[in-house]
Amino acid sequence: MKLVSFRITTPVGTFTRVGALHGQSVVDLNMAYTRWLGDQREAQPQRLANAQVPSAMLEFLEGGASTMAAARRAFDYAVMLGPSTKGPSGETILYQSVGVRLAAPLLNPPSLRDFIAFEDHIAATSKKRGQPIPPEWYKAPVYYKGNHRTIIGPDEDLPWPLDTTKLDYELELACVIGRKGKDIPEREAQDYIAGYTIMNDFSARDIQFQEMACRLGPAKGKDFATALGPCLVTPDEIADLGALTMIARVNGEEWSRGRFGTIHWSFPHMIAHVSRGELIYPGDVFGSGTVGGGCGLELDRYLKPGDVVELDIQPVGVLRTRVVAAA
Repeated sequence: MKLVSFRITTPVGTFTRVGALHGQSVVDLNMAYTRWLGDQREAQPQRLANAQVPSAMLEFLEGGASTMAAARRAFDYAVMLGPSTKGPSGETILYQSVGVRLAAPLLNPPSLRDFIAFEDHIAATSKKRGQPIPPEWYKAPVYYKGNHRTIIGPDEDLPWPLDTTKLDYELELACVIGRKGKDIPEREAQDYIAGYTIMNDFSARDIQFQEMACRLGPAKGKDFATALGPCLVTPDEIADLGALTMIARVNGEEWSRGRFGTIHWSFPHMIAHVSRGELIYPGDVFGSGTVGGGCGLELDRYLKPGDVVELDIQPVGVLRTRVVAAA
């Protein structure tokens, strides 16, 4: 499935709910499961659906395999019933995607870790500093902890941050954790991945390098915004992760192109490393770091107000962000 968080507006307010993409439509999984339970003559179908297929993404992921299985059943049922499908009280189940506003798949993940897992990228950035790749990089996957409270979604504007003169994009894939665990062997780590999404780790390079000269960070140079989206693709939808082509465009012009298979430290490597002596939780986000050539720093090209950045990784989709002048 291609899971999404989408916003709907009702007479009593705006709500963000979990859905799944079906062509040009979005299936409301909680409402679809409510309808399925009602058609099975279950008592209190809405109450059961709220418990088994929650309408918020984090609670949905915390439900684990049983929630995912129920969601698949609901999705298939809604698709079978067709576009006129309604909930037991007339609620909409199938929305046309053109009329739905997608949010980041996870608006407030429990944590955000971003790795530097592509050898080509660390080689290029090290060369710019006149240094070789640190030998420690080959010993374990290295990451920093980002600001998990400044997530933006697809087609959201990014106000020009701070007083940077070197605003940069970063072309990344991210995995989202679907199970709680600790001391996870690498051979079992794949089973802890709920799905994959595109990640744009926006960076103010001048501020980042100034603070990292003090042997800490990055912090302010990255904490203003990280984009995730447009959907969370479950692992069964991707036959060969390594074959994925990663493309970045600015104002329609291709700036970057890479292949995920060039990664040195895989997601299972990352999960095994992070979980050593430490719990990981459903909803934790692990960014791959930038694919080789996947940022303006490597190209000596930076963003400016008005630019539209598109990160394209199929079958996940396109994550689009417009940079706007600060108010």
